[in-house]
Amino acid sequence: MNEESEADVRGADESGADVSGAEASYGRLRVEETDLAPARWLTERRPGYGDFGTVAGVAAPGFAAYARVLHPASLDERPVRWETVAAAYGRRVEALTDWHEVIGVERFYQNAQEYGLPGVWDEHAAEGPTPGEVARALMPVLARHTGTPERCWFGLWEGYGRREWPGTPTFPAPERDEILLSGPLADVLSPEILDPFLELPDLWWPQDRAWCVGGDVDLVSTYVGGSEELITELLTTAGLEAHRVEAGDGVG
Repeated sequence: MNEESEADVRGADESGADVSGAEASYGRLRVEETDLAPARWLTERRPGYGDFGTVAGVAAPGFAAYARVLHPASLDERPVRWETVAAAYGRRVEALTDWHEVIGVERFYQNAQEYGLPGVWDEHAAEGPTPGEVARALMPVLARHTGTPERCWFGLWEGYGRREWPGTPTFPAPERDEILLSGPLADVLSPEILDPFLELPDLWWPQDRAWCVGGDVDLVSTYVGGSEELITELLTTAGLEAHRVEAGDGVG
């Protein structure tokens, strides 16, 4: 464990709960308890523009281009690409393909007692906000496409059960109420360093609003809105399985 990780862990009890910073921080991200103005641009959406269940509803409307980044499945705790799983079943993954279509089951597959394919996959695609391994691949690309990587904002759904937020103000996203966090892009992984079961933020955006990353508790994909140059780079980034999508496309 490096010195930075050790310092983080000293602030946690044996259960992984943060006992040093109370609710003033989430990992190394600051919890904003007074001024929610940096999130106002996300809340001012005209009807039909960034609706719940759409790409722009999960990320944010108004960007030149969007990408869907798939959360990997796993085999023996190692990530497995959707295209690898699909090929094993004689299928292909398209931009809007759902995970249940890849594995050939009903849409609500989560409670199935038997699943997996020996030698190919043994755990479903990760459901929830951006998984750590995906975030690690995203971060350097995102940092190259903003002038303010040291000043970023994040939204965390207040409904995750690992922390309680009594009295902390929230801002509205489609069908979700979000805690506003702040810090450098590099610290978006810090909650996971403290406790591997803590969720990463659902929403990320830099001060200059050059892009927005969006995820959700019920999804197995992360969505990114940004410039054409950013999205083009994401589509070819090693460690990411990404597809170009449109703002009004449905999510999965």
